Amino acid sequence: MNRSARYALRIASLALALGLWQLLTSRDVDLWLRFSQFPTVTDVARTFADRLAGPDYWTDLTDSLTRILTGFVLAAVLGVATGVLVARSRLAEDLLGPVLEVIRPIPAIALVPVAILLFPSNEQGIVFITCTAAFFPVLVSTRHAVRALAPVWEEAVRTMGGGRWRVLGSVVLPGALPGVFGGLSVGIGVSWICVISAEMISGQYGVGYRTWQDYTVVDYPGVFVGMVTIGVLGWLTSTAVELLGRRLTRWLPRTAQGTAARSKTSRSGAAPPPAGTSAARKDTRARPEEARDEHLVRD
Repeated sequence: MNRSARYALRIASLALALGLWQLLTSRDVDLWLRFSQFPTVTDVARTFADRLAGPDYWTDLTDSLTRILTGFVLAAVLGVATGVLVARSRLAEDLLGPVLEVIRPIPAIALVPVAILLFPSNEQGIVFITCTAAFFPVLVSTRHAVRALAPVWEEAVRTMGGGRWRVLGSVVLPGALPGVFGGLSVGIGVSWICVISAEMISGQYGVGYRTWQDYTVVDYPGVFVGMVTIGVLGWLTSTAVELLGRRLTRWLPRTAQGTAARSKTSRSGAAPPPAGTSAARKDTRARPEEARDEHLVRD
């Protein structure tokens, strides 16, 4: 399936979901779920258009994005640094590991009272909650990615005279990038969940604060406008992180070979030789280093 067909399928899926929502709510369907209590798609769209024409919506959007980006950047820097340190140093693991493992299961939203008591302003407290929410997914992913690196890469650099910092810059950080960006992708989603919840409790502006205010005045179309806004913003930021990760890991042999193989197959129309045949054995013997590198990356 080509790219155009995939995009068309995604658009059709979204249109089908919206059409089903409109049908169930406009007909006031009440079986086990009470769709008669839901606003219709047209009601939400009308409220959305009214919000876009006013200044408050854009102010809330800017505040939420500022809080997310500030907390997420801090979490990315601290999470990667701490993850590498804990994975590479037994002393750091013994000193930081127990404290981090005790704090990690605590939901970030449960830290709202701590943020209120600890920081002089609600704005700083919300950024703290956002940072904490993204910090642990990044930390755990980085730690596992660093520990999963093949020792032969580090030994090769040290054999050529590379020191600790050369190993860190040439082996550890590049090799752990796929795992790091996996944690970043999870972290940005968790950050949106927690920043919205924090805004509902202690914020003054923001998408979460406005959504909660709409709920208190029983403006359900406004509530759904906030939900749609949160969903779209979360999808956009997560997609941006994933695209950045793909760009920075283009050097991976698995990605490069997979793309080249698909392109060659589509141009020639021929399938790869079956396993066990002489052609397959010849191809494997011709590229032993590439197969070995791909195995190391996959492990």
